Amino acid sequence: MNGKMSAGFLLLAALFLLLSGCSGSRAVPENAGQIRNQGNEQRTQSAAKQTEQPEHRIIATTLAAAEIMAALDIDLIGIPTSVKTLPGRYDGLTKVGNPMKPDMEIVKSLKPTEVLSVTTLEYDLKPIFESVNIHAHFLDFTSLQHMKDEIADLGKRYDRKEQAAAIIQSYDQKLAEINQRIAGKKQPSVLILLGVPGSYLVATEHSYIGDLVRLAGGKNIVQGEKVEYLASNTEYLQQANPDIILRAAHGLPDEVVVMFNEEFKKNDIWKHFNAVKTGRVYDLEETLFGTTGNLAANKALDALMDMMYPEGT
Repeated sequence: MNGKMSAGFLLLAALFLLLSGCSGSRAVPENAGQIRNQGNEQRTQSAAKQTEQPEHRIIATTLAAAEIMAALDIDLIGIPTSVKTLPGRYDGLTKVGNPMKPDMEIVKSLKPTEVLSVTTLEYDLKPIFESVNIHAHFLDFTSLQHMKDEIADLGKRYDRKEQAAAIIQSYDQKLAEINQRIAGKKQPSVLILLGVPGSYLVATEHSYIGDLVRLAGGKNIVQGEKVEYLASNTEYLQQANPDIILRAAHGLPDEVVVMFNEEFKKNDIWKHFNAVKTGRVYDLEETLFGTTGNLAANKALDALMDMMYPEGT
């Protein structure tokens, strides 16, 4: 295949410092009994304060991170600026800008103990956060398993183990259902195209969408690669002749769908693909199929199953 291009589109992450203190008040007793009672009360209050959880001042800089924190019942102090709907529990919070380029002045003003992003943005953002002495935690959402691991870790760190276990269990149950449904069936070959305004790439099984396709029983026509995305070579792709073509639109999804439609009309090579001949070309809904993992994984898997293993097959 012609040139390889890694791509990743975004998210930022968060942990925190300890902020706790004890303050005692001085009583003026009238007798010895009062002194003893007040002393006992002060010791009890002091012990209680020592067991209090430290204050967490967490900023989530990506939608996926904010959604997961909401599912874990964890408060935030800052959220990303997004045209998409964020969890209602965070209504009114300060917005810190685009996930790929947070407004560092706003971030610093919030005095976070931790900022959450994603590993696909770590290369660009880590040095920026380090330069202003802000602790950033980069969540790995590049596959469903990695996302499950991150959810488990967040549950442990923020005392939300039960909530984390419930989320993970829902994914495990879905995968068990899928494995039962596809047992013994012919595995369809799949080409995944990731479109952004003006161009598109081929997604390998190492991309998040590629991982979902694998889990749903599909076989990516691109094998043996180590990167998430590759430059497109239509001649090579046509030789692989996939059963199914999945088109994922990102950035400006409506614009990208138009781009895909024009490409498939103007470039005659596409009409020779079996997937085109049989009408098995599907546009993936962006809210379900992000470039990194999100809570909608189960709905995305259900959608893929309908495409790859329709009823009656």
